[in-house]
Amino acid sequence: MKYAATFLFLTASLPAIAADLPPDEAKGPAANDNLNAVLWDQTAVEAKATMVQAYALARIRFDEALADRSRTADPAVQTGDFANKPPAVVLDVDDTVLNTSQYQAWNVKAGTSFNPKTWTPYVNAKIDFAIPGASDFTRYAASRGAKVFYVTNRTKEEEPATAERLKELGFAMGDNVDTILTAKEQEDWGSAKSTRRAFIARDYRILLLVGDNLGDFTDAYKGSVEERQRVFDDNAQHWGKDWIAIPNPTYGSWESAAYGHDFKTPPEEQRQKKIDAMKAWSGP
Repeated sequence: MKYAATFLFLTASLPAIAADLPPDEAKGPAANDNLNAVLWDQTAVEAKATMVQAYALARIRFDEALADRSRTADPAVQTGDFANKPPAVVLDVDDTVLNTSQYQAWNVKAGTSFNPKTWTPYVNAKIDFAIPGASDFTRYAASRGAKVFYVTNRTKEEEPATAERLKELGFAMGDNVDTILTAKEQEDWGSAKSTRRAFIARDYRILLLVGDNLGDFTDAYKGSVEERQRVFDDNAQHWGKDWIAIPNPTYGSWESAAYGHDFKTPPEEQRQKKIDAMKAWSGP
């Protein structure tokens, strides 16, 4: 009975104890839509497995394309006689070759979201780690004579730190060729990437595109959920052949499609539109 009385005393005291705590401590961490996605991206071996698999497939498809001079991964920008041009592969950077989950985790813990004022210091800290399989793939492609290009929407000012981190992690670099093509590095290089791929296609045959966002493969990525599905379907011949997608559940144009890519939409309205975009079971 002594133990039962002690238990009753403790349980009766819990509301009073909670009332004495600061509000945030009493209710625990604030809810964050990105928590599970970032946790999966950073800690799940299942995430690492999918990435390793993607780059293993990339190596197989690279060898096939290298042997077939009639192939290009980007017929929209690569036209004319390209059969005898030297080979190249084109990869995105963020969450395709470099994992940025430490920045995403910082935002979760701080209750903030992407902001250039915090993103640039993060890039300059050079703490990204490599996506599993990525650096090995780039070195393999380079060993077979391909030039490895990184087409990224990081800025020109962020390029030096990006190059240093890629080199530190063992990625194939361009030697005397600038292979890190950043947004606004040239006047017509906006966030859409086809102009940069066209720049590469002038001198190289593009064998493979690797990315984590639809915009890494086509400029038609800012439509509605339904429009993006049609773009996906229209390019069925590329997926898993010369377009290799890396999973990224933490951010991307897929997320903003639900609320029309209007980043001025209030967070609560964004959340409601994302809920509305999902198909749900009607329940028992």
